[in-house]
Amino acid sequence: MTRQIFFALAASSALSILAAPPTVVVKKAGAERVVVSVETTADGAAAQAFNASLKRNLSMTGYFQVGPNGQIRVTGTPGANVVAAGAGKQVTSAAAFADAKGARMAARQLSDAIVQAHTGKKGFACDRIAFVNRKGADNAELYTCYPDGYDIRQLTGDKRAVVGPRWAPSKEEIFYTGFLQKTPLVYRIDMSGRRKLLEQFKCLATGAAISPNGASCALVLSFQGNPELYVLDFASKRLKRLTKTPTASEASPCWSPDGRQIVYVSDTTRHPQIYLMDVATKQSRRLTNAGGENTNPDWGPDGRITWATKRGGVNYVAVMDPSKGESSARLVTEGGSWEHPSWAADGRHVVASRDNALFIIDTDPEGDKPMRLFHNQGNWMNPAWAR
Repeated sequence: MTRQIFFALAASSALSILAAPPTVVVKKAGAERVVVSVETTADGAAAQAFNASLKRNLSMTGYFQVGPNGQIRVTGTPGANVVAAGAGKQVTSAAAFADAKGARMAARQLSDAIVQAHTGKKGFACDRIAFVNRKGADNAELYTCYPDGYDIRQLTGDKRAVVGPRWAPSKEEIFYTGFLQKTPLVYRIDMSGRRKLLEQFKCLATGAAISPNGASCALVLSFQGNPELYVLDFASKRLKRLTKTPTASEASPCWSPDGRQIVYVSDTTRHPQIYLMDVATKQSRRLTNAGGENTNPDWGPDGRITWATKRGGVNYVAVMDPSKGESSARLVTEGGSWEHPSWAADGRHVVASRDNALFIIDTDPEGDKPMRLFHNQGNWMNPAWAR
């Protein structure tokens, strides 16, 4: 398998097939939200960066709207003492910072604290997003940034293809498939750029997804023939084979929050569909039937699965409760070139790629329209949200 072919497969453009027309399209007008007035001082570049980041992050939560005369007022001096008071709650921040980068981090922390205080839910402002910038058919690099679109950082510079980044539970390490050798293999890289090979597997190794307890990873290996789904135990180095599909290929495994099941893609029917595997019993069942091409599943913290589905020749982002089956599925975007949705820690938002850009999608039926992370030039794709 050439690098070009594999990259195309990872980008979910491997097959051109007939698909059923969509049944539901969510058109969002935006629900009514609590107004927050950011009235902190803005003396100096760092304070201005704090204010801009705080406004941006609050606006992305789906719960708040930044504006005058808010039910919640944020006052004080960034870097010294900031208070967000109103609606029966008070949140304070005394985080000090020396520059704009530190100011943005303090603002993200305050945004998450406000979300927690007023909704009881976890915010996502401090959780980085990993993604790929494809610079050519055989050249892509790994990057990270925060959901507000700031502090973009390049982690690799090999001028080789990179696909499939997935975060470790620690949020300090990313597993990805790289082409530093002739065969695509799985690498792990930390936030300082230190990298090492997961294992020197024979033939293809890809799609590594770390279990919630960090003790093992699901991945796709082809050393026994066609690509099959396995679980690697980190301590013992033992492999457990989960699938035996001699006429099909598996891809894109992802663990359930309790670590007992894995959702993955298989083209057993000659078209990629999503399946659910019980790790203990190795029993598998098909989850999707609607749509001719269903790819890139990600299992969120609230138990729902998101994935990309092709219907009527275009892609949508969809969500479902796997315990209820496909009858619970909803399309949460309008049609486009959507790929690789990945859940945030709040169980409401996902990040996905479309038209060489990255967007945050509010999956709430009354939520906001997709918001673009940044407008930097590049072919940005394959996002994965730390959580």
